[in-house]
Amino acid sequence: MTAPVSKPLVVVAAGGTGGHMFPAQAFADEMHARGWQVALVTDERGKKYATNFPADWRLEVEAATFGSKMPHKLIASALKLRKGTAEARRNFEKTKPKLIAGFGGYPSYPSLSAARAMGLPIIIHEQNSVLGRVNRLFAKSAKFVACGFDRLDRLPPGAEASKRVVGNPVRNAIKAVRETAYPELSDTGPLNILITGGSQGARLFGEVIPKAIVSLPEAQRARLHVVQQAREEQLEAVRGAYAQAGIKATVESFFSNMHERLAAAHLVIARSGAGTVTELAIAGRPSILIPLGIAMDDHQTANAEGMVTGAAADVVPEPVFTVETFAPLLLERISNAGVLRARAKAAWQLGKPNAARELADLAEQAAGVKAG
Repeated sequence: MTAPVSKPLVVVAAGGTGGHMFPAQAFADEMHARGWQVALVTDERGKKYATNFPADWRLEVEAATFGSKMPHKLIASALKLRKGTAEARRNFEKTKPKLIAGFGGYPSYPSLSAARAMGLPIIIHEQNSVLGRVNRLFAKSAKFVACGFDRLDRLPPGAEASKRVVGNPVRNAIKAVRETAYPELSDTGPLNILITGGSQGARLFGEVIPKAIVSLPEAQRARLHVVQQAREEQLEAVRGAYAQAGIKATVESFFSNMHERLAAAHLVIARSGAGTVTELAIAGRPSILIPLGIAMDDHQTANAEGMVTGAAADVVPEPVFTVETFAPLLLERISNAGVLRARAKAAWQLGKPNAARELADLAEQAAGVKAG
């Protein structure tokens, strides 16, 4: 009787934010479907975003940032990372993974460091248009540096040959929006605007956007249904502003059905985080993007570049994002249904819906396993 063949194991190392964890989850789903075991290695912060992560087992390791210029903090971070790396190495010696896949964030450092020391195959995936700090450290050691956008700044010299543009893996609910037609729209008919600022961007959006929309001509205001994400402390003020102007609006601090909101939107106003830009392209929705001003290496501006050059979006830099500059642009966009339809098509054409599959193909190639 032939002994059963054990499933190969891929360790997914990610954490810190949903921007790292959600693409990692989509990749893990694809690897599971191909018959792989999947393990997740992250830290305490990363666990918050891993509720639905399809891991056969998990390992929580010590991790810390190393961006501080204060010596005592640098030493403390180095000790945590060293401890985390030792934990990861002990685990890998027992479980013998075929591959380590790093998705960025400091919680991925211990696994990638241990893998490099042990000579295990590594791939990394960068969601943004600027390679993150941890991914920069391991880019030369990776068999493939997969990325979400054509542009990838800060790629170390010598790692260019390993770059592969696959896109950012997204949830199936968002991929399904791609199959829905752009909502019917005319120059004078109803128009749905979706506004999502994210946790770091919602305050400024709550201050500027309602005033800009209220300042629009009455005929345009009457057409609108605004769906806006706002901070808890701004909900009452934002709702009040729209109500007083007679604008139909749904304002909440969180939307659990974002895929449905995106499917219904004629225009999206948002930050340009990697996940947001990717979902707009997958769904095929035109947008006005306001890159987060404090984003490291100004990566949100870089993320938006392809949407702008592809005629799918406008970008308004945060320093000039005011009612006086934003309202005329918004009026111009909502006044021309033909332009919005064209931008929706342009965004759709930029989408990379097969990112998880292509990344899994690279993973199996790196591990020396026949691609599924």
